[in-house]
Amino acid sequence: MAAEMPSIKQDPKYDDYDYPTISENPHPGHPGHTTPEQDAQVHQLRMKLESLGCTERLDTLSLLRFLRARKFDVALAEKMFVESEQWRKDFGLDDLVRNFDYKEKPQVFEYYPQYYHKTDKDGRPVYIEQLGNIDLAAMYKITTSERMLQNLAVEYEKIADPRLPACSRKTGHLVETCCTIMDLKGVGLGKVSSVYSYVKQASVISQNYYPERLGKLYMINAPWGFSTVFSVVKGWLDPVTVEKIHVLGGGYQKELLAQIPAENLPKDFGGTCECPGDGCLFSDDGPWTSPEWAKPPKWQSEPAKETVINTEAVNPGATPDAGKAAAPVAPAPTAQDAADEIKSAPAPQ
Repeated sequence: MAAEMPSIKQDPKYDDYDYPTISENPHPGHPGHTTPEQDAQVHQLRMKLESLGCTERLDTLSLLRFLRARKFDVALAEKMFVESEQWRKDFGLDDLVRNFDYKEKPQVFEYYPQYYHKTDKDGRPVYIEQLGNIDLAAMYKITTSERMLQNLAVEYEKIADPRLPACSRKTGHLVETCCTIMDLKGVGLGKVSSVYSYVKQASVISQNYYPERLGKLYMINAPWGFSTVFSVVKGWLDPVTVEKIHVLGGGYQKELLAQIPAENLPKDFGGTCECPGDGCLFSDDGPWTSPEWAKPPKWQSEPAKETVINTEAVNPGATPDAGKAAAPVAPAPTAQDAADEIKSAPAPQ
């Protein structure tokens, strides 16, 4: 008897996908590999959110990400989702993603390069972040922390659409995560205090509002002692998260090339790619720029919608007080926060 083909239980009101929806990850809770109980939890979460006035991002793939981030605890996933929607409204994100112009990007990249570049062997977008030259005092003469965070959020929106859908079309299966290279070359303890505030705000955005986007994380050129520190930190983390993180010193090329094809990895990191023009740093090359796989993002053609969320109906303490703007800075991350996802603040991408 032939094995039953994986599928996801879709809701015709919200699920409208023009790319593959079955994950290659066979673990329960991933699209195409859910249990009947998990399908029921998706429905339960959607009903709760609709009763609060939520109308956007209630598709099955999105709800599964929030549920996985909270171990399929529907109440905690509801809280996380509502706080994310409130932040989007306060941040003006629907308007930003359509109109934001990061014109100072070339100057900022002189200090803090953050960019997407092609894909790894699993079809994920590769995101590269180089921390060694960060000088916030110099950068704030060019831009502001607010604009840097706006760029970060806009790039996360572009990961959701058009980058990941294009990668899914090319691979023939659902791609929901990124492969991140975090280059720590030149990072010393002296820089930590000066960049802490920005990195803290950026980390809050990534872990609280864009869950389940980390596929693999390679920390390369890790300074002496970093591995020792991380060996302590990983004891606080979910084992699933720990498996995604690789801390490497200067001899990282072999492990990177095992995950990323040489022709997709910039030459600076041991690959063979040298993009023409302004180089890999500014090429943004990948399936999302290929006419064969790319499609215009839905947010580009759909008008922004004003959503009013009834925060009073959520569990006490779940959301900011009604009428108050949610500050982008949250309290210092706890062990559970760290366990959700460890990653820096992709803002290329």
